[in-house]
Amino acid sequence: MIHPIKHFRTITKHRHKVIANCFRAGIGFQGLFHDLSKYSPSEFWAGAKHYKGTRSPNEGERELLGYSPAWLHHKGRNKHHFEYWNDYNPIARKVMPVEMPKKYLVEMFCDRVAASKIYQGKNYTDDFPLQYFLRGKASRFIHEKTSEKLEELLTMLSEKGEKETFKYIKKWVREK
Repeated sequence: MIHPIKHFRTITKHRHKVIANCFRAGIGFQGLFHDLSKYSPSEFWAGAKHYKGTRSPNEGERELLGYSPAWLHHKGRNKHHFEYWNDYNPIARKVMPVEMPKKYLVEMFCDRVAASKIYQGKNYTDDFPLQYFLRGKASRFIHEKTSEKLEELLTMLSEKGEKETFKYIKKWVREK
């Protein structure tokens, strides 16, 4: 069954949470453009088809096809995903992770917190985004410095809460 209205509501609710987080983090203008590709036909209809409301529709698409064309489209257009930041390294002669610029790393943090709240609902705690990150850490293809900084921010969220973490991030964003 296809659920375009439910999917639209979920992605819009998520996007609005990310925008609010981005304003709290000092990158509000950037947040206004967050995940607009999710409304494109190639991402939207795949999301509506595989909508469950408790997890990313990309997981359902992967189960069916063995990969997710919608995810490949999405990560190739949205710089707040670490998967975007992979390139051929001519010295190593292979594709390697590239360190993410600060503003996209911050948007990634805002995205992860918002997604955790959407999918966890009333079960959300400030520890959830960190635990989710740690579960996949060993198999993640991400630049070491990007991973370390994201883990630092998620740990701060877990230990000190949103108010203190966003205050820190806003100050960090302003540093040159």
